[in-house]
Amino acid sequence: MLALFISDLHLQQSHPKTTQAFLDFLQQQAIHAKQLYLLGDLFEYWAGDDDMATPYHQQIIQALSAVRKTGVELFWIAGNRDFLVGTEFAKTIGATLLPDPFVATIGKLHVTLSHGDTLCTDDVAYMAFRAQVRDSNWQRHFLSLPLAERKAIIRNLRQNSQQAQRMKSAEIMDVHPNAVAALWSETGTSLMIHGHTHRPARHETQQGKSTYVRYVLPDWEYDANIFPPRGGWIGIEDDGTIKRFGFDGELITSVN
Repeated sequence: MLALFISDLHLQQSHPKTTQAFLDFLQQQAIHAKQLYLLGDLFEYWAGDDDMATPYHQQIIQALSAVRKTGVELFWIAGNRDFLVGTEFAKTIGATLLPDPFVATIGKLHVTLSHGDTLCTDDVAYMAFRAQVRDSNWQRHFLSLPLAERKAIIRNLRQNSQQAQRMKSAEIMDVHPNAVAALWSETGTSLMIHGHTHRPARHETQQGKSTYVRYVLPDWEYDANIFPPRGGWIGIEDDGTIKRFGFDGELITSVN
């Protein structure tokens, strides 16, 4: 594989099976690729780079660092849970922080990469919250607080968010076609990969003589009492073939 793409793993110590699935993916899949793109929400939350010393975070950091040392390039786009990942974390694992959106040239393909939350414009309350917490002044103030206080605030925000989501329709929390069309226009590409919505799929849209293809990455969940587990990734081969893989590494689709 030339490049692999994953997002929405929501890694946390209380989810050991999902964690192990990620570690297995790194050792069995990622080390054989040339590039690995982490498109947001790798962690359930990130309180700041001064939280890297915990044993759990060190486990993830060391696993990613080991992949980088094999020659695999690592790229990171922030999600709505781990947007506080900073330069220290990136330096430690050897990753390049990318803006959202980002147009990557992978082989002969030009691909728009995004976490995907900016496309959910119908969720007005979330978009307002996102604008607040992505503000540099807000982040500077938040990161100046003691780590324990930051974690308490994040736990409270997560509880409020979960309660609010129960009141929102599925449509509101999905991407808006106008936002997707605007991003096509902004980037000048016809291929997009993103996560966030937890609705893995391949969407194809025809506009005139142009075909636009949007891939949505799955979230990962191996610890809940569900079968089959949720998970998977997307890969791009040297010849431009795009492949979608399920939680068990089985091929779902392959498109040249």
